[in-house]
Amino acid sequence: MQLTARDLNRTLLCRQHLLERSHRDVSEMVEHLIGLQGQENLSPYLSLAARIDDFDPYAVSAGLEQRSLVRLLTMRGTIHVLVPDDALTLRQWTQPRQDKERATSQSVGEARHLDPIAFANTVSELLDDGPVSGKELGNRLSAVFPNVPATALTNLARVNLPLAQMPPRGCWKQSGGVVYQYVDRWLERPLREPDAASIVRRWLRSFGPGTAADVTAWSGVTGIGAVIKGMDDLVRHTDESGRTLHDVPDAPLAAGDLPAPVRLLGTYDNVWLSHAGRDRVTTPEGRKRWMGLNGGNANTVFVDGSLEGLWRVVDGEIEVELFRALTRHELQELDVEIERTRSLLAS
Repeated sequence: MQLTARDLNRTLLCRQHLLERSHRDVSEMVEHLIGLQGQENLSPYLSLAARIDDFDPYAVSAGLEQRSLVRLLTMRGTIHVLVPDDALTLRQWTQPRQDKERATSQSVGEARHLDPIAFANTVSELLDDGPVSGKELGNRLSAVFPNVPATALTNLARVNLPLAQMPPRGCWKQSGGVVYQYVDRWLERPLREPDAASIVRRWLRSFGPGTAADVTAWSGVTGIGAVIKGMDDLVRHTDESGRTLHDVPDAPLAAGDLPAPVRLLGTYDNVWLSHAGRDRVTTPEGRKRWMGLNGGNANTVFVDGSLEGLWRVVDGEIEVELFRALTRHELQELDVEIERTRSLLAS
């Protein structure tokens, strides 16, 4: 089946629960989305508020504290909020992406040449007695590797090893520096061997139809083409350029003429970070206006399924910068979403 650009846009929004809010609970939604981009503490909350009706932000805090959710470096070398099964699987699958960061990142610096086995054994011993802050971990490692800066040692541990960020980091309206523990020790469950085909199938269900390059853009993992080639159950569609898009056979397709309501999302959301071409939900011009020198520079406004503005909290009020004039109906929807977000931020 040939799918238009609007068909693909609406299908993505449908599978992401951005056409209509869901009654799923927080863990179910996080699992469906295969994690939430979480390097900014607020972004996962805004992602869930846009997708879940009657969303309670304290449910996320409770999940992090009770270990039904966990913060961990995974896809694209960024922190994600994950359910335990995914945390125990995706870190191993995305480790090649972390290996690339270790090889090139200035933050790892002189530490990258340390023997990985000796380094891992040292970190393991230092965390035997419980979680340790990133600063303290670096200081303790410096006593063992005295010729390497403490910050470089901490960063090497972050990219080399499956270290989860402990609460209250990421909890609703709580402050706290980064405190690390091995994710399997924190969850009291062993790491699991990833099944690449299963992960690709889940990505297609949440982000598809798509290509191997799209899955790589989402994950940072290469070699997806060979995985897809071995998945005989997939169906194939084409886009307007004739490119083949893979999909799971029972996933919904949404017509391009379906209405897409206004949604306020965070600075980061996987809905526009999970395809090789960002044009499913953004234009190059819109993305350029969002992009700062070191990442996104504001939260985002989606109108008619596309990035059409930015929003910020200034002196306690939500200020919106739109990329185009909105219709009267779109402005009404925007007002509703602003009030909804204001209530969330005040909760």
